[in-house]
Amino acid sequence: MPKLTVSQRLARLEAAEEIRRMKHKYCVYCDNGYDPEGIIGLFTKNGVWDGGPFGRHVGHKEIHKFFSGVSKQIVFAAHLVLNEIIDVAADRKSAKGEWWLIMPCTVRTESGAEEARWLCGYYREKYIKERGKWKFKELNLDLKFFEPHRKGWAKT
Repeated sequence: MPKLTVSQRLARLEAAEEIRRMKHKYCVYCDNGYDPEGIIGLFTKNGVWDGGPFGRHVGHKEIHKFFSGVSKQIVFAAHLVLNEIIDVAADRKSAKGEWWLIMPCTVRTESGAEEARWLCGYYREKYIKERGKWKFKELNLDLKFFEPHRKGWAKT
């Protein structure tokens, strides 16, 4: 593998930082009522949001529809993402990322009551650079647990 120049290394670090910032914007949009307009702006036109049991949504229209309704079910969320691994391709036009998600949240149950829950999952993502901006090509959530606060997750 050829050794990278200082400018190539700097460009990859800058790309990773831009991706990190995009991911943080995604979390802010989710935590502010799952803003569908803001969220779809972070995805490619045919991007994929796959939340496992929350469904697979392809393209702006499907992703927008999903996020327009999810705030009726999850009325409060705090997306805490950490332990990221971001690998930027040598051409700096594509990248892959992995993140842990810990999310305290409040959900509305079928009876209409609000319940405190913990969600934990692992994101696997693909990004591409379009017109100078990084966007999600694919966001996949591997849900580890989504359990009531009082019940805990040890049995899950």
